[in-house]
Amino acid sequence: MTGLDPVLRALAHPLRLRMMTLMWPGPMSAAELARELDVSHALASGHLRRLDAVGLVELTEERRIRGGCERRYRAVRGAPLSEQREGALMLAGTLSHTLRERAALRAPEGEGVTTDAELWVDPQVWADVRERLAELTMELHRAARPPRTPGTARVGLTVMAFPMREDGAGGENDGDGNQDGDANEDGDANEGDEGR
Repeated sequence: MTGLDPVLRALAHPLRLRMMTLMWPGPMSAAELARELDVSHALASGHLRRLDAVGLVELTEERRIRGGCERRYRAVRGAPLSEQREGALMLAGTLSHTLRERAALRAPEGEGVTTDAELWVDPQVWADVRERLAELTMELHRAARPPRTPGTARVGLTVMAFPMREDGAGGENDGDGNQDGDANEDGDANEGDEGR
């Protein structure tokens, strides 16, 4: 998997995906991200640099604090996950990891929607539903507020809807039961990591 799109590699890590979500409603610094994600400042800073290097976040402000300079970044608007087609298996692995983490935090009294489907539908129906799904997810993104804003509800959302090949053939199996493109422990694509 050499030559893998750097944007895809950056997105294929659960922590970086969470950071992108947190920075969607407004700018955050590495220190703020570290506190919210309960990770070290150094780890948050390294992941933030990776997102910045591929253009998924942008610097919005620099401010002086305690004799230093705090840089605050926000997620660049767009649909970087939907734009990734070649790395669908890798992104599915990352999304499933994130979904498991969020499901463990589900409020028992909270209402939700859960569905799974493999359906054959008219192409126009698919096009219409895909457009509505995209609009609904964007509506939630537009309504997002900074973490822990009073009066808001914390909501988890994971959606991956796509057309499937009719032949049903999947990616190549690598002999370890993994499909080509599965993410390793770091969420990056397996690239010759012999002796796992």
